[in-house]
Amino acid sequence: MAHLLGGENLTVSYATRTVLDGVTLGLEEGDRIGMVGRNGDGKSTLMRLLAMRSTPDSGRVTKRSEVNIGYLDQSDVLDGDLTVGAAIVGDQADYEWARNPQIREVMGGLVSDVDWHANVHALSGGQKRRVALAKLLIEDHDVIMLDEPTNHLDVEGVAWLSRHLKTRWRANQGAFLVVTHDRWFLDEVCNKTWEIHDGIMDPFEGGYAAYVLARAERDRSASVMEGKRQQLVKKELAWLRRGAPARTAKPKFRIEAANALIADVPEPRDSMALSKMATARLGKDVLDLEHVSLDYLGGDAGQKLFDNITLRLAPGERLGLVGVNGAGKTTLLKLLNGEIQPTSGKVKRGKTVVTAVLTQEVKELDDVSDLRVIEVIEREKRSFNVGGKEFSAGQLVEQLGFTNEKQWTPVKDLSGGERRRLQLLRLLVGEPNVLMLDEPTNDLDTDTLAAVEDVLDGWPGTLVVVSHDRYLLERVTDHQMALLGDGKIRALPRGVDQYLELREGALAGSTITGGGNPVTGASGSSATAVAGASEAEKRDARKAKNRIDRQLGKLTQQEDKIHTQMVKSTADNDFDTMAELNKKLKTLAEEREALELEWLEALEVLGE
Repeated sequence: MAHLLGGENLTVSYATRTVLDGVTLGLEEGDRIGMVGRNGDGKSTLMRLLAMRSTPDSGRVTKRSEVNIGYLDQSDVLDGDLTVGAAIVGDQADYEWARNPQIREVMGGLVSDVDWHANVHALSGGQKRRVALAKLLIEDHDVIMLDEPTNHLDVEGVAWLSRHLKTRWRANQGAFLVVTHDRWFLDEVCNKTWEIHDGIMDPFEGGYAAYVLARAERDRSASVMEGKRQQLVKKELAWLRRGAPARTAKPKFRIEAANALIADVPEPRDSMALSKMATARLGKDVLDLEHVSLDYLGGDAGQKLFDNITLRLAPGERLGLVGVNGAGKTTLLKLLNGEIQPTSGKVKRGKTVVTAVLTQEVKELDDVSDLRVIEVIEREKRSFNVGGKEFSAGQLVEQLGFTNEKQWTPVKDLSGGERRRLQLLRLLVGEPNVLMLDEPTNDLDTDTLAAVEDVLDGWPGTLVVVSHDRYLLERVTDHQMALLGDGKIRALPRGVDQYLELREGALAGSTITGGGNPVTGASGSSATAVAGASEAEKRDARKAKNRIDRQLGKLTQQEDKIHTQMVKSTADNDFDTMAELNKKLKTLAEEREALELEWLEALEVLGE
């Protein structure tokens, strides 16, 4: 494999803290590398160095002269005054970019639902992120570096990106480096893992699962070494105690310090201790939605977000929710929590139910921003009964990774991930018995996610989790349900894979929009350029374009009708009908492709 780029003795320090300390590494063709580590340990710093967006305090980054690097930063780097189309394809005409199947595939996968003519500054954070990612992926790069690319992507978006990266190059060509907390994504696309910690980089072969196994073995070996060291310390103490009085008296302070060191080695923590926190008693009835309908908030009457849905939560049930953007996942949590009332139907709440909701916002901590972490928890209680044992607030806070030093940090100085952990901890000390989490993995690194999952994995109450993180859903919930944007909620016996299949079926033959005109994501023949067309030819082309627009509109209506029928057939497990509908969709897709080829040819005659 050919060498693409590398770093030699890279060192970066901020004030008194060294983030990277003499790190040496390299990327070869065929490398698919995921970077993991705690927040603040230098993952983004290292990526910026390798992308040549910043310079180290010492050391150097080198690359082959012809190597082209594409880099996606975490920050918003798009010109807000540009339209979406201009931000992605520049001044290319529609027919220029639309004839490229790779570009069409990227557009269909990332920005099919984004208004092509909207200004970038008017987009949501998630839409801006997808536009920036689309701009990067349509370009031709030898190396791609992505810093948290799955942020703001839903389950489908993450699955699409994984497929794209796996098929973008041949196995021994190109390379990418990705920083993400999405462990399913890391396992799906990476063949190597770099762990950044304590100023160094440890390389591991394989994706996230292989990395976890290798790290466990490394830590086990380190534990054995530490055990041997402690045995040597104990032997040394025994020897000192057996020695002459003059000798034992002189190093007395050392003996005491050594004894303290041994005594301070903690027993392995019970990872479920926090999850066994006493909760209010749950009766037989928890939360039920019965034949609930809800109009779109702020929309016209009759536009329904939910249409006659029924959902019953049992004591101790662990439910995961996935769905398309705008389908109402967060709104469903608000219905369950009593924050909004349905347009029709009933919401029944058990008498002993105590709910708590972890929202996507961290504004809930604004009222305690000047307090220290330990003070926030002590305001709730000073001691807690966990698993039959009394714990102080400090001991409890430490369960979720706040060290003695961090416990005295003002809330306003915490990182995004630390604020997220404090949010969750603050909810748990309120001893709810129904816990609802809305995208709980935002801003958390992989180690923190593992700690949070240890808490949630054995939590004894009823749990509802909205997340695009497949790893989390499979770990902490027992079953999943989907919101597909049609006002219904449906069970997913086969989990997230079944959801993706349903979405793929529903989107078969769908179109993306470029310049206000539909362009399919399927590959097709490129149109032949027409130069110097006469006015008569242009009139004919304009008529043809208008005719094709009408035909495409009728096709879209037919496809929408079939999609609706497919949703019903799926719900009824009518596989024969599904197969027939799929055939019809394929026929319509072929007809659409032929029409769109004509449409592109007409555009070229018109010079548009």
